Amino acid sequence: MMLPWPYPDDPAFGPSGDPEPESEDLRLAALVAQRLAIDWVTRRQQITVAVQNRVVILSGTVASPDAREVAGDLAWDVPGVFDVCNTLRMPVRRRGPR
Repeated sequence: MMLPWPYPDDPAFGPSGDPEPESEDLRLAALVAQRLAIDWVTRRQQITVAVQNRVVILSGTVASPDAREVAGDLAWDVPGVFDVCNTLRMPVRRRGPR
């Protein structure tokens, strides 16, 4: 019995037309960053967006809990996002001497 083995240049066994995972992650990161830059609550915050396997990772500092929540909601609203890891923090306010 002989099994067929495709040649590397055989178009029947070429790319399926699906986007590469890295390009899909880059597209999602750009869309999330764009939405964060447009929104009034998150536009002036220090937010870093990273995407790995369609999981958005938000990091940095924001001024309020509301800004943190809005950033997470905006990331979730992007079509194609599988999950959101929201690690945004508020700056620590130190008290003066007692």
